[in-house]
Amino acid sequence: MSACVGFRVPASKAFSRSFSTSSSTKFTIARPFKGYKLDPPSNEVVSTKEELLGYYKTMLFYRRLEIVADTMYKQRLIRGFCHLYDGQEAIVTGMEASIKKTDSVITAYRDHCHQIARGDTGASVLSELCGRKTGCAKGKGGSMHMYYKKNNFYGGNGIVGAQVPVGAGLAFAHKYSKDGGIAIAAYGDGASNQGQIFEAANMAALWKLPIIFLCENNQYGMGTSAARAASNTDFYTRGDVIPGLWIDGMDVLASRAGFKFAADWCRSGKGPIFVEASTYRYHGHSMSDPGISYRSREEVNQVRAERDPIELVKNRLLQQGWADEAQLKALEKEIRKQVDEDAEFAKNSPELPVNEAFNEIYEGTPPPYIRTVDFRQSIVN
Repeated sequence: MSACVGFRVPASKAFSRSFSTSSSTKFTIARPFKGYKLDPPSNEVVSTKEELLGYYKTMLFYRRLEIVADTMYKQRLIRGFCHLYDGQEAIVTGMEASIKKTDSVITAYRDHCHQIARGDTGASVLSELCGRKTGCAKGKGGSMHMYYKKNNFYGGNGIVGAQVPVGAGLAFAHKYSKDGGIAIAAYGDGASNQGQIFEAANMAALWKLPIIFLCENNQYGMGTSAARAASNTDFYTRGDVIPGLWIDGMDVLASRAGFKFAADWCRSGKGPIFVEASTYRYHGHSMSDPGISYRSREEVNQVRAERDPIELVKNRLLQQGWADEAQLKALEKEIRKQVDEDAEFAKNSPELPVNEAFNEIYEGTPPPYIRTVDFRQSIVN
């Protein structure tokens, strides 16, 4: 089996053959920025036809990949935990449009799209989900433990909130090496009350670390609404002395502008910043959660109808006359074809041989005796 191939992002330049570029146009953010201990950026943002088409295609790819992952899970091709990102695509798309691949990113277990946004492919991610050798972690990590060293993506972490102190360490490394980089440590509203987040924030404030503490607020921590779990649901104000910014995480242009503001804040030497990206997940918390026992189908459908991030970009393209329905439909078909090819690649890829199970765990050769859960099946080398 050859190495993974497939769609990589960002891909805005790919449209130069199909669509001509255009001058920039000003758009107004419908849900304004909110600042805490800072003046928020302008609600007037600028974009071009090429940029919007690029964001549209990127988010379509993320959405389709997660839907295919859902199907493959139900077919039992994917096992174990699996947390999907559909509905939240505008956050990572806008974020990556505003930072550099030399910056460091770390997140929790809803990480498939973050992995691709850092430069990996759909084929690699789906292979990892299926436990195949061609996956980004050779099938050993699965859904929650993806990693892309080349462009400084550090996972993919399964312990709630535990990635945030690691993110502070990454920010410390950037400051110590004076390389101009920043770190982004993403977590959900469900993790926002973890003590380790406040410990990391305290250290970041003391040392003025260049870190964005990113709360991807999708309104529910597992099956509990934010209002039932947090006494203060304005997560961007949780930093005490650390300033914060609220952004509409369903609008990719708001996301891009908000993250640019936050990244510039960190790079300028002002220290850390809290960012709350208000969003919504369409699936349940994980594949074991139907997602409608604590919220209604009507609520989910209303968000889809009124605030869907992909539809918002689509409507802007149509309203500006930058694309028509037929052109956008063709892009959608292109994406479907690519994700289907990536899924077939994953299905046809080999599993990692059992004799490689302990590779890359021990430095050098494995010890002569490895005890397993059932000691009778322990490995003698």
